[in-house]
Amino acid sequence: MQLSSCDFRDGQQSLLATRMKTEDMVPIMEAMDDVGFACLEMWGGATFDACIRYLGEDPWERIRVFKQHCRKTPLRMLLRGQNLLGYAPYPDDVVERFVTAAAGNGIDIFLIFDGLNDIRNCRKAAETAIRAGKLVEGNIQFTSSPVHTIESFVKTAQEYVDIGATAVHLEDMGGMIDPVTAGRTVRALKENINVPVHYHAHCVGGMTQMAYWEVMHAGADVVDVDVSALALGTSHPAAESVIAALRNTPRDTGLDYTKLLPINAYLKQMRIKYAETLSKLVGVDINVVRHQIPGGMYSNLEFQLKSLNALERLPEVLEEVVRVRRDMGYPPLGTPFSQMCGAQAATNVLTGERYKLISKEIRAYVQGKYGIPPGKVSEELKRRTLKPGEQPISCRPADLIPPAYAAKRAEIDALARCEEDVLTYIMFPEVGRNFLMQKYGAR
Repeated sequence: MQLSSCDFRDGQQSLLATRMKTEDMVPIMEAMDDVGFACLEMWGGATFDACIRYLGEDPWERIRVFKQHCRKTPLRMLLRGQNLLGYAPYPDDVVERFVTAAAGNGIDIFLIFDGLNDIRNCRKAAETAIRAGKLVEGNIQFTSSPVHTIESFVKTAQEYVDIGATAVHLEDMGGMIDPVTAGRTVRALKENINVPVHYHAHCVGGMTQMAYWEVMHAGADVVDVDVSALALGTSHPAAESVIAALRNTPRDTGLDYTKLLPINAYLKQMRIKYAETLSKLVGVDINVVRHQIPGGMYSNLEFQLKSLNALERLPEVLEEVVRVRRDMGYPPLGTPFSQMCGAQAATNVLTGERYKLISKEIRAYVQGKYGIPPGKVSEELKRRTLKPGEQPISCRPADLIPPAYAAKRAEIDALARCEEDVLTYIMFPEVGRNFLMQKYGAR
């Protein structure tokens, strides 16, 4: 049994709103590298955006720093398929250049997902990573709804293997899947695909440690964990607990949890340092079974409502999330659909009228520009977003997006000094330009 560490990416994203700086990671990088994890997930997800928007850091430099200190353990990033690290599809030429640059800077494993489990949106990134000689792991958004079944997850896993995935992940991003269903699904995957099966879940619903026990005994090859200071709550199970529970059993990890003690002591200090952004979830929220908001989005939603002096309305927003998700055809609430659904629910609550204002992202979703929704979009939402007679597109969304790299490079050419600078600008043009001006002291 192997363990993957998510501390540097999803652990701090879930508990600390992704605000942990690279300089605060450096002191424990080599110790983490020495533990024996299957990989260190340290890039992707919200980390890129947070680096340039809030931290004033070059996210590409973060990869290079990790590579200098972590010479034993592969580095993994979470990639949002055709959306890369943004919130909408990019053209194929940008996807190819971004993945190639990430591989060149030191990413060893690309954990690729699509928010709708529409694998058409993962193929280009996967092909590019494989050409670069890197591993591709397919990440299934593991959710519950009237339209999601064990059979549908097996089908998605097989589609990932077909595009070259060397492992398949089940990601319960909200911590809402019960242990029995988790175990049955892992067992079904093991019976139907010939690559390793990984399991990843957050602890919001309080069932995840039990679910880990079930999936490990159902044959899961790897589970994702965090050192205990960055574990539990909106984050994942604790590495120390899993190591101790499996010791001297047939699934023994072979790891020494005492190596994590000094690392944990250090990370406890980081919780204090970043206390302002620490998730306010106390205990568990079994309502995650209904609202399904994932750990990283939950802490960010708290933070955003607090900034609007509306934190007390969080329960209303979570109830509205359930209704909005149903109207959208039950998308899994991973990125970008957790943000999309959460933002629309907050707007509905704070304006006092459902769909009085509809985001451009929701409109694009209904038009099919993110992929095929798992279920039927409500007639009310279609009526409010589609023009009379308009039908959603059915092709791969990126097929309708023209190449953009050359034009974007020309836009930023005077400021960009390397390929990575151009890609930073393409990811988030306004924020990226401001970051590059700050980086180079431009006026």
